[in-house]
Amino acid sequence: MTSPRTLEQHITRLAFNLRWIWDEDTRRLFEDMAPEVWARTRHNPVAVLRQADGTKLDDLLRDPAYVARIQEAYGGLERYLSSSETWFATQRAPKDTLIAYFSAEYGLAECLPIYAGGLGVLAGDHLKSASDLGVPLVGVGLLYRHGYFRQQVDESGWQQERYDPNDFESMPLLRVTRDDGRTLKVCVRFPGRDVYAQVWRAEVGRVSLYLLDTDVPENDPRDREITGQLYGGDLETRIQQELILGIGGYRALEALGLEPTVYHMNEGHSAFLALEEIGRAMRQGERSLGEALAAVAPHLVFTTHTPVAAGHDYFPPELMGRYFGEYAADMGVSMGELLGLGRRNPEDASEYFCMTVLALRTAGHSNGVSELHGEVSREMWRCLWPDRTGGEVPIGHVTNGVHLPTWIAPELASMYDEHVGNGWRTGLIEGSSWSGIEEVPDEKLWAAHERERRELVEFVRGRLREQLERHGASEAEVAAASGLLDPSCLTVGFARRFATYKRATLLFRDTDRLARILNHPERPIQIVFAGKAHPRDEGGKALIQQIEWLARDERFHGRIVFVEDYDLDVARHLVRGADVWLNNPKRPLEASGTSGMKAAANGVLNLSTLDGWWDEAWRSAESRGATIGWAIGSGESYDDEEYQAAVESEVLYELLECQVAPLFYERGEAGVPHIWVGLMKASIRAVPSEFNTNRMVKEYTERAYLPGVSALAE
Repeated sequence: MTSPRTLEQHITRLAFNLRWIWDEDTRRLFEDMAPEVWARTRHNPVAVLRQADGTKLDDLLRDPAYVARIQEAYGGLERYLSSSETWFATQRAPKDTLIAYFSAEYGLAECLPIYAGGLGVLAGDHLKSASDLGVPLVGVGLLYRHGYFRQQVDESGWQQERYDPNDFESMPLLRVTRDDGRTLKVCVRFPGRDVYAQVWRAEVGRVSLYLLDTDVPENDPRDREITGQLYGGDLETRIQQELILGIGGYRALEALGLEPTVYHMNEGHSAFLALEEIGRAMRQGERSLGEALAAVAPHLVFTTHTPVAAGHDYFPPELMGRYFGEYAADMGVSMGELLGLGRRNPEDASEYFCMTVLALRTAGHSNGVSELHGEVSREMWRCLWPDRTGGEVPIGHVTNGVHLPTWIAPELASMYDEHVGNGWRTGLIEGSSWSGIEEVPDEKLWAAHERERRELVEFVRGRLREQLERHGASEAEVAAASGLLDPSCLTVGFARRFATYKRATLLFRDTDRLARILNHPERPIQIVFAGKAHPRDEGGKALIQQIEWLARDERFHGRIVFVEDYDLDVARHLVRGADVWLNNPKRPLEASGTSGMKAAANGVLNLSTLDGWWDEAWRSAESRGATIGWAIGSGESYDDEEYQAAVESEVLYELLECQVAPLFYERGEAGVPHIWVGLMKASIRAVPSEFNTNRMVKEYTERAYLPGVSALAE
């Protein structure tokens, strides 16, 4: 019989390894331990262990059934961690291979709020798939005391930001210590002072994620705030954060005794690490700047994520001079030479220093995040290679994906295990295996999806009640929220960052027509919106306000709702429970997008402009004669944005009114919409088999990581 002490050790180990994010049995273990604490702490198993009622916990540890669940979950984790039967084990890579993946944000779990949106969620999914595939990888990032903001919408419909402090000691994080037990800290030189950052570790399956935190006593109060907020502060705060991430993160790995063979910069925020690598190459080999650059390039990888100018960091020369004057001297180069690495025109002394340019100039492998985005990026940055034509510009593409075990609903996951084979969880199956979804009876798949829609409706009702209570609504108004939305109604989901180019309100150009469509007596539609605008994005906030106002219009009461404080929990419910996933950005400004991939993996049909990943998925399916959703237009682009919006909104109305709604409500025996379910199956066959992070990480490994390791060994 296992002792209570051993059981406590086992369940603590389960709590501190984030594999519980994608292992449903382990998640349920903590939820059942203390449901109220689990909900209140944003699904934090460490907080559950510390806040759960002690008597109840003792009783659970004496319950044979619960003890068996602990032992099964712990055994599963141990088998997972120790297994040598992984995809990477078949690649015959050198034993010293180690990939260091740098990102400014990681969207792993809602209880670890160090993410803002898609970039962070992609980074989190990248780590999970690297773990599943057995790729030897470590993550590096920043640990933000206040994370990203919590969103509330006031009575006028305007977004308000609230910053709650994170208690790192109550999160699934561990301080990294030296051999003598002291906390590991690294130092980065700032103008006139040294700044220190302590190192924390999160275990993500087989992958360690190291996070740097400047809130330490050695620092001045102003420097303790460097890692205070994700994407907060001014331009100087931004350069300080990126110094800590790139240079501090590089030095943290050195202090840990880790020697990466490849560094992967996920967006330009961490590109200062390239300067550290170049400096080391210059010192070790007595090389010139050019020679060192050529030596390190093969094992530097860079992924750019946006064709939008505001998504790239630029620093004025005088700011760079203050922070890198001593640094350039230590490297043995002039400040002009260092600044030239981040300028389109290295000879232009007035040009701002761009982190994306630095990454592109130093990395031997650079890529966009979809086929279309690769094309756009080559055109966008071709000035860096003036002697090359567009197709010769060395920026490829690795299309983004999603970590399927994280995002697929448990009931559907069981169906996939049975009909596809559980290799879909670890990337050890071919895409053709997904044809097994055709064996699932329509009635069974539809019933599972209807349960997810009902769960979404109940979840949204609960969130709306909380919102009304915060706004001081009456008891009657709060109670009325329990009747909002219809669990049997065609439900459209729209959830993402509220940037203006994503055009969240494209549907609202003709509100009279929209009202007729949503309130059709036989074919009604309801729309659930969620998402945050950047605190300084007034245009994005105005879009949220427009939705809030329309939701309060009598014509749209109960047909349009906005859910506050978009996070991973809201995302999971929406991508599982919606019937249609709406995405209508202005082409080609959506580099990839991944929310629609998550939805499709759950049988939700996409309705989108041909941008980012959907352009690839749609055209691939069209070439095979398959229908997996709907395209808004054919990829046309007009110089007149107003005209483009008018054309595409008209197409969107027509699709909803004449195709989407009639097909959804066309029912056969037992109320099953067989044609609709056929589209669901076609989408499940086509999308998750290709648009997943297991495939994505394999591509990075084969195209960038292993070639970089080989080049280093030469």
